[in-house]
Amino acid sequence: MVRETVTTAEPGPARWISARVRILLWLLVVMAVALAAVAMTTRSVLVRDVDHRIARLLAQETSEFTNFEEQGFDPETGRPFTDPDRLIHVFLERQYADNDEELLGLVAREGLSPAQRVQQREIPVERPLHKDGAARRAIFETDEATGTLHRPEGEIRWAKVSVARHGGEPEAAFVVAFHPGNELARVDEVFRLMLAISGVALLMTTGIGWAVAGRILKPVRTVRAAAAQLTEQDLTQRIPVQGRDDVAALAETFNAMLDRLERAFAAQREFVDDAGHELRTPITIVRGHLELMGGATESAAEREETVRLVTDELDRMSRIVEDLLLLAKAERPDFVTPAPVQLAELTADVFVKARTLGERDWQLPEVADGEAGLDAQRITQAMVQLAQNAVQHTTAGQTIRIGSRLGGRRVELYVADSGPGVQPQDAEVIFDRFRRGTARRGARTTGAGLGLSIVRAIAEGHRGGVRLDPPSGMDAGATFVLDLPLEEDR
Repeated sequence: MVRETVTTAEPGPARWISARVRILLWLLVVMAVALAAVAMTTRSVLVRDVDHRIARLLAQETSEFTNFEEQGFDPETGRPFTDPDRLIHVFLERQYADNDEELLGLVAREGLSPAQRVQQREIPVERPLHKDGAARRAIFETDEATGTLHRPEGEIRWAKVSVARHGGEPEAAFVVAFHPGNELARVDEVFRLMLAISGVALLMTTGIGWAVAGRILKPVRTVRAAAAQLTEQDLTQRIPVQGRDDVAALAETFNAMLDRLERAFAAQREFVDDAGHELRTPITIVRGHLELMGGATESAAEREETVRLVTDELDRMSRIVEDLLLLAKAERPDFVTPAPVQLAELTADVFVKARTLGERDWQLPEVADGEAGLDAQRITQAMVQLAQNAVQHTTAGQTIRIGSRLGGRRVELYVADSGPGVQPQDAEVIFDRFRRGTARRGARTTGAGLGLSIVRAIAEGHRGGVRLDPPSGMDAGATFVLDLPLEEDR
């Protein structure tokens, strides 16, 4: 017999991070990534909107100047403009710049740097374009119609329309300049605000996540604490089940496991105690006779009788051990291997084998006709054991009936004898291990009380059962029935 024990692992000095901390860390990482992604996406959208708005503004201003150049008239002469300087001057007088926007007219004078005409109020930048001669010159001299000027004092987005006198070389240009620094600063302010809000959200998530994780993992900690308190002597600890989530299912599964363990240990202790009790008697008998052997006055006949008694007790111990091993194997899933069996053939084989057990009036009153999924060898073993039990509780010439019948989707195989029957107080215990009923009249109570336990184990291995039917009349004997499902119900 293999002895099972429950051991608990003591936590070592170096422990992994707890599940609660891991859950919280993963939650914070996911939240931080999500919030950072939202903040970065929002900033990108705002920056893109600023770029689009600046591009529309530059396109609108240059389009208005181009239309004015093509369709406008000098208010002094009433005729189209012929002087670029006059064109820019009149146009700028009629314009009003937006915030962070500069409208400039650059006029090239022979021997002079580009001059300017400005329609712009002061804007809050470190160095506006109309005060930066190098920047004005770079814009005037480039062939590009739009662009971005990067300066230490700040970035400038610009667009220009070149103006030439009578189709000659450009000698003036209308320039729209926009300083996006303030707009981008507001975008950055929104971005920083979102980061601050995200930080507060992470702090709140930390507190809430810590509390929620603790509440969710509380049953798990209870499971761990209960497992740590388990010993072979105390398997009564159970975990309270609350809710209907996965953790509650875990607690229910753990409680079911503890129920199985408690039953297994109880059965094991009872089994070992009973086995020890049954084996102690033959061992004592063998030891006593062996100690008496070899005396000076012992005759050959006495020695032969001692050897016979010792051999008989050793055989009985061997049968007990074999039965114990068989019952231990009954706990394995491969204890029975069902296969299609013809019930009539199986019943007839059992009847033929049982007739050799003793001189009785053997009868085969009925035989089931059909097929069932059974382990023929195990069923034969159980039926022969029931027949042997009937032989032990009957005398020569008494009737023993063996048969089988179908009932619905089940099959019943039975052994009935005409012996003294089973006392009512014994009907509930005769199938237990090492339990014998009070002696039936005239019964020879040999054996260790494992035969009917083996029969029950075989029946339960087929997902069926064994029962003792009540007697139908006075001194009607005992009828043991194997009640088994057909293969379709298995």
